[in-house]
Amino acid sequence: MELPSSIYKLCFAIFILNASLFFLTAEAAESPNLFREYIGAEFNNVKFSDVPINSNVDFHFILSFAIDYDTSSSTSPTNGKFNIFWDNQNLSPSQVSSIKSMNSNVKVALSLGGDSVNGQSAYFNPSSVDSWVSNAVSSLTSIIKEYNLDGIDIDYEHFKSDPDTFAECIGKLIKTLKDNGVIKFASIAPFDDKDVQSHYMTLWKSYGSLIDYVNFQFYAYDKGTTVDEFIEYFNTQSSNYDGGKVLVSFISDGSGGLSPDGGFFTACTTLKSQQKLHGIFIWSADDSKANGFKYEKQSQALLAIPH
Repeated sequence: MELPSSIYKLCFAIFILNASLFFLTAEAAESPNLFREYIGAEFNNVKFSDVPINSNVDFHFILSFAIDYDTSSSTSPTNGKFNIFWDNQNLSPSQVSSIKSMNSNVKVALSLGGDSVNGQSAYFNPSSVDSWVSNAVSSLTSIIKEYNLDGIDIDYEHFKSDPDTFAECIGKLIKTLKDNGVIKFASIAPFDDKDVQSHYMTLWKSYGSLIDYVNFQFYAYDKGTTVDEFIEYFNTQSSNYDGGKVLVSFISDGSGGLSPDGGFFTACTTLKSQQKLHGIFIWSADDSKANGFKYEKQSQALLAIPH
């Protein structure tokens, strides 16, 4: 029996609609107008509402930091049991809810690790893969749900484990949190140091498909980096994290890398013209408060310009 032509037309229309939705979803996932900013590590009373937010970008605040160390003066590692070490008086659950409700383009993540805790290096120091992952999933799920957060960022910079152990711990953590619907995205924040790169590139090799963004710390390069050097560094790291969305970055206090006044936005414009600019992140809102968030405004304005 031959089906009526109206059925064929309906099926074709449904196919076209599904295809359109697929491409719209893919386009959204590939959105190149991502702006991210670390906040809360320096306890200088900066609030989400202090930071200018351009409605034409995707904006991620990244709370800095949650660390698996205890909060006493002894600062001992806790094998994946994370505690809050950001300024949670000014960056509280109610303030997360408020900034997200007022700005539909804002998401909030938390960063794990960081450089130091109470003046000492913050080490990634698991007892075992399984115990660390179990503790991390439990403690982070609790924090993420309490604060209504959307993602995590991995910013360990010192290690008392080999790269394979780091890769398995972090990879399994990200996979479990995503599988459980606790987070929507994950990023990593490496920089150009041999030990750091060996850990993060091992993680990338095994679990890169689960990592949405690479917040590469380009400001860890020497102060006075030129535009040409910056673009060369970007291409090198894009190769190291092949297939990843490597974001460009600068540090607000101008202590390293290519500064906004030294050509950072020139480099961004070049990368944007080559369709390589996946987004910009800044360390940090705490430091930017002193200059009135001048470069946050400029970064977002550049990202908001259509390709």
